[in-house]
Amino acid sequence: MTGEKQEFHPGEVPSDPGVYVFRDRFGKVIYVGKASNLRKRLSSYFQPSRDTRADPKLRSLIKSIFYWEFYAVKTEDESLILESRLIKQYAPRYNVLMRDDKRYLLAKINLRDKLPRLELARFRKDDGCRYYGPFPNGAALRATIEFLTTYFKLRACRISDPDQEDYKHCLNSKSCSEPCIGKISGEDYRLRVDEMLRIIDGDVAPVVKELETRMAECGAAQKYEQAAKIRDVIVNVKAIFGARNRSFERTSIPSSPGDDSVTDLQAALGLKTMPVTIEGFDISNIGGQMAVGSMVCFENGRPARKKYRRFRIRDVHQSDDFAMMREVFTRHYGRKLRENQPLPDLIMVDGGKGQLSSALEALMALKCPPVAVIGLAKKHEEIFIPGRSEPVVLERYRQALRLLQALRDEAHRFAVSYHREIRNKRIQESLLDDIPGIGTVRKKVLLEKFGSVRELRKAAPEDIVAQVPGIGQVFAEKIVDFLRRKS
Repeated sequence: MTGEKQEFHPGEVPSDPGVYVFRDRFGKVIYVGKASNLRKRLSSYFQPSRDTRADPKLRSLIKSIFYWEFYAVKTEDESLILESRLIKQYAPRYNVLMRDDKRYLLAKINLRDKLPRLELARFRKDDGCRYYGPFPNGAALRATIEFLTTYFKLRACRISDPDQEDYKHCLNSKSCSEPCIGKISGEDYRLRVDEMLRIIDGDVAPVVKELETRMAECGAAQKYEQAAKIRDVIVNVKAIFGARNRSFERTSIPSSPGDDSVTDLQAALGLKTMPVTIEGFDISNIGGQMAVGSMVCFENGRPARKKYRRFRIRDVHQSDDFAMMREVFTRHYGRKLRENQPLPDLIMVDGGKGQLSSALEALMALKCPPVAVIGLAKKHEEIFIPGRSEPVVLERYRQALRLLQALRDEAHRFAVSYHREIRNKRIQESLLDDIPGIGTVRKKVLLEKFGSVRELRKAAPEDIVAQVPGIGQVFAEKIVDFLRRKS
């Protein structure tokens, strides 16, 4: 995979916590990092003035970055988990060199044991056990496992099937229900385990309510130290096993766009062919003014920037995104059909039913051969498919959704950058209107000769006199002086 080096625009990166991924010119992941503020962290890598002489590894990394992407998440804990998973998935070269590979603790229980117990683990093995995590706060996880074991009076011993002989050497008998000597039946012990698993799966409300009652009673009895300990337990239980964090166990790793995500997208949408080539569209305008459209292309899940196209809206002169989308589709695919260019495997528009309908109308008017077309609505990440009354909603971290989001965001970025370019050019050109003595004809000639106000600002008065008939030395000096004062 080779192509143009990806540019960095700070305004297109959110200030949310998240994970960023750097790739080399061949698309290989070379570094994975986390950030509490993605915009600040990524900006620090792309500052031209950054001094990396003291750190040759960092200097080498920055020189190797060709493509980059980011994944915004809700909390810093999620970014820690996601960073850890991506590092383990890709084993990036610079993470190894910079020693950023971390292993966070997991909770583990073997339900095949006669008397299961909850324990800590560093690695997730294919051993039939049930794992939860990983969790970035190891101390909180340890404390929570210790609390749950004591709360439900489960065994803490490491012996797989303890008996009376083992009981003689037990140091935790006071906090255990002692099933090994028959004080509780195996069936009753299992019921306690099931209750604990409900908490681990996120149903923390009952135990938190009981703990809060205990804490209030301790406070009323002026047992403040004991109340503080219970408060810490409540905080840990909510943080480790609350609903906000339950997704850690069940969600898949959000991978960067690639072959796996293409395969997942085919399965998710029920496509007959693999969506190797996908084209995505977006519209950008302000109240219908300076409206533009963009088309970006992904091949095998990665940007194919040489195939990007941008469109200046010509025929729509009011704020009508649907009509603008029809114009862009008509121009783009009309040309493809005239020139017998291959059609993509999948087309995606940024928007819901309205945008999708506009795109389909344009294709039908062109008598375009059948091609899969979808719309992606940003509010709830709903995927609209022709012929289906209800949208498809994929799991948050599913690779297929990540690929569509990357395509949508790239189309939006490309459209916004073109719109910004036109807007800035319009603003610059309007400066000429403020110079007394410059009418429409002279303004047109100046822009034709110099291309833009930026280039005109660099010109000397003598250059203007030489290239624009009818402008003398004094007036040329006036133009240059005005533009430089406004720079």
